[in-house]
Amino acid sequence: MAKKKKLNKGLAVCCAILFSLVGVAVGVFGNIYFFSDAGYVYPERHVHNSSISAGDINVQAIKDEDLSIHFLELGNKYTGDCTFIKVGENEILIDAGSRTSSIDPIHDYITDYITDGELEYVIVTHAHRDHYAAFATENSLFDALNNSGISIGNVITFSNTNQNKEKGLYKAFEDELYELEENSTIIETVLAYCNETGSIKTIDLSGDGSIELEFLYQKFYKEEAETENNYSVCCIINQYDLMNVENNRHYLFTGDLEYTGEESLIEYNNLPKVELFKAGHHGSKTSTSASLLEIIDPEHICVCACAGSPEYTKNTKNQFPTQEFIDRVAEYTDSVYVTTLCVDYDKGEYQSFNGNIIVSASLGEATVISCAGSKLKLKDSEWFKSNRVCPQKWAS
Repeated sequence: MAKKKKLNKGLAVCCAILFSLVGVAVGVFGNIYFFSDAGYVYPERHVHNSSISAGDINVQAIKDEDLSIHFLELGNKYTGDCTFIKVGENEILIDAGSRTSSIDPIHDYITDYITDGELEYVIVTHAHRDHYAAFATENSLFDALNNSGISIGNVITFSNTNQNKEKGLYKAFEDELYELEENSTIIETVLAYCNETGSIKTIDLSGDGSIELEFLYQKFYKEEAETENNYSVCCIINQYDLMNVENNRHYLFTGDLEYTGEESLIEYNNLPKVELFKAGHHGSKTSTSASLLEIIDPEHICVCACAGSPEYTKNTKNQFPTQEFIDRVAEYTDSVYVTTLCVDYDKGEYQSFNGNIIVSASLGEATVISCAGSKLKLKDSEWFKSNRVCPQKWAS
């Protein structure tokens, strides 16, 4: 272990003064926040703290569905991903962003739905903190679940990253995985589930082959990518009617995969028309390409984002969900929903857009979309009318 260096007296005085000034600033303004490389996030003051409770949604009724897919709000003003999937007593969690302040909201939500004391599968799509921060700190989501008597069965991760593995948030994530493995959790990369000829291992979630989890191959599982987003793990939930194939449904998840990754996904997989698509990269202009949409022809799209947030850009047209994304998806569906709305980023103010979004489906019945917040589609919202140009397809 490296020896700690002794702080000289002058430097110690300077540090004391600096921290005193920071303390005064926090007391006066109430919304200064810090992020450390190790993944710890100091609590923020929220003027509006969006609830992650189920609201007027009947939890037991959702549990009784053959399949339910939940897109979660994350308890802060930041864009991030967290998708929870339930099939009988099998549960899957795909990602857990956006910051460590999301740990409690995610934990409190999913523990209402886990029925057998085990979260069977955790999928971490790629190494951006808005997708894995809640997994990468002391007292992580894994620890919170364990303290509630819930074990983690399998963790399936990305196979490539450009992150520095020796420090910061990524190291904290690796440390958490090591601790899980010590406690008998199976840790594998996506390459254990697929190869260049497509899926080699599907997971039967229903027990009778009617609902399965399938991982989809794309070239950046093995090749180097310029952007971390293209390392995203891609998967699909297949819901089969064993008596009538015309009733089959498919639900696609591609993380933050960008155009070039989507091209590879198309090349290596026979993608079906999908009932639901989780918008690529939070509804950015660089994902959810026209070529992908032409093949998957989605019925419904859910966007995990804090709409209108300047977190990544001050160019309002490129803030999630972007105008280009909207123009492309409008050709296929107007059934588009968004989790959260940014009210005032500088003040830390946010509120539910559609809130927690639940897509539930039992074979032979229509897909139901339940929202803990507004029930309006994106195109009918006040934010859309004020900030986006309505595509002709939606206008008509």
